[in-house]
Amino acid sequence: MSTPAPPHGTTGWEPAWQEALYGPGGFYRASAPAAHFATSAQGIPGGGELLAAAVVALAHRHGCRRVVDVGCGRGELLTQVRRLDPSLHLTGVDVVARPAGLDVDAWLVSPGGAALPDGLRDLPETLVVAHEWLDVVPCPVVARDGTGVWRSLAVAADGTEHLGPVVRGDDLAWVRRWLDDDGDDLPGRRGEVGLPREAALADLLGRVRSGLVVVVDYGHTEDDRPPHGTLTGFRGGREVAPVPDGSCDVTAHVAVDALLASLCTGRTGGPSRLVRQRDLLRELLGDPGPPVPHALARSDPPAYLGGLARRAALTTLTGGALGDFWWLLVPMERQPGDAPPPA
Repeated sequence: MSTPAPPHGTTGWEPAWQEALYGPGGFYRASAPAAHFATSAQGIPGGGELLAAAVVALAHRHGCRRVVDVGCGRGELLTQVRRLDPSLHLTGVDVVARPAGLDVDAWLVSPGGAALPDGLRDLPETLVVAHEWLDVVPCPVVARDGTGVWRSLAVAADGTEHLGPVVRGDDLAWVRRWLDDDGDDLPGRRGEVGLPREAALADLLGRVRSGLVVVVDYGHTEDDRPPHGTLTGFRGGREVAPVPDGSCDVTAHVAVDALLASLCTGRTGGPSRLVRQRDLLRELLGDPGPPVPHALARSDPPAYLGGLARRAALTTLTGGALGDFWWLLVPMERQPGDAPPPA
């Protein structure tokens, strides 16, 4: 079967996406994420403190004395972790320079996307959190053509898409395993190939000597895989068309079942766990519980207001779309001679 060449001025989605987010004029180099969308870590009143409390609880449970936040934005989550446990050694990783006044112990500038900084390696007793990192690791986007054949999609700077080459090799094997629907070869189906995300996670795991790696993202499994993919954009608090010109965030959900299946169990320190955010936060922080008693407003107004705020934040983080987030927890084998973190 012949492979048509995409029109001049188009390229595959993966390199276009990489340039749009992490190139010299890329979205994440010019924009603070908090200016464009809310996450559990920022933009939700009280949410960042609760997420940090969950991170601290996991660090204590797994004997971690460091926390590394990969794709940490402007350090919002680390700021909350510092307030809750000043003893933890904190490292931020992002594509921009360390924000002025941020109270962390170290900061590493990342190349962006799947690439991690050279200085991030050989981490002992470390909790690594990658909160909404993999969804912005660019990957190929594919679609079935009119004959049901899987082809890569090329894209122009204005977001116009065109069918590209036939998908082959490892990408095709991944598509057949994770995107094909019971062998149905009807046209119109599309999706994102998760191999670059799986490689990025493998690279991250290889840099941790002992502790816990936590990946938090919105995702899907075979039971609820969207037949038309999840590629989208965000700008100024609104969902927009995914245009790879640097003007908006470009993101796609993570195939979390494929991610879990890709793990090399020989380097992990126990079974990995894939759990919804609502279930893990309730396990770590408790259930939102009944409404705060009104009588407390008279006897202890600060406690009443604090109780209201905490209950509202926890309800938000464990309900709706945020409650549906996936947490992948990968314990890492403790190695002999682990050194304490630097002072």
